[in-house]
Amino acid sequence: MKIDARTMEWTRVPKEYGVKEDRVEITTEPHTDLWQRTYYHFRNDNAPVLQMKTSEKYFSFVVKTEFDTKVRYDQSGIIMYLDSDNWLKAAMEYENDSIQRLGSVVTNNGYSDWASVDVDASIKSAWFRLSRRDDDFCIEYSEDGVHFKQMRICHMFNVKDEIRFGIYACSAENSSFKASFTNMELTDCQWKAHDGQQPDEE
Repeated sequence: MKIDARTMEWTRVPKEYGVKEDRVEITTEPHTDLWQRTYYHFRNDNAPVLQMKTSEKYFSFVVKTEFDTKVRYDQSGIIMYLDSDNWLKAAMEYENDSIQRLGSVVTNNGYSDWASVDVDASIKSAWFRLSRRDDDFCIEYSEDGVHFKQMRICHMFNVKDEIRFGIYACSAENSSFKASFTNMELTDCQWKAHDGQQPDEE
């Protein structure tokens, strides 16, 4: 099902943005970010987030993002933002002229982690897919929107039946760039049930 972006809701509206049925553009503001406590010890919770809601326990959400990042920590991607202390995101995050971080952050109970791999800084578009199976989630990345590669699997401890998920963009340092989001789609869960080792008996 194609998503009409006009039906999505903001958590923190950016000063400059555009929302059409099939396209969202966000111009980031300096010193906006999402992070909680771990390692850096600071807490940032001021990035603009645009999301939809569902109580469906099994689904996948796909989006393509294009970005003109140029300063460290410029980023845009996919997100499931429940509240300040509980959320997950995946993004392409600019580091320098040579590399950027293809990474994901999972925040449970007010503490964030960050898993990433270095990719070429010349990449200016990416596809992300978020899949839900009950309270577990899978984040994937694709270069073409067809062939997806797993980035991580995680559990969220404070998920309710209804969740919110969507897109975000931000610039943690003194920077601003334009991020575009297209091809947003909700599908049956593409993260298939596990068919290997069986669960331990209780």
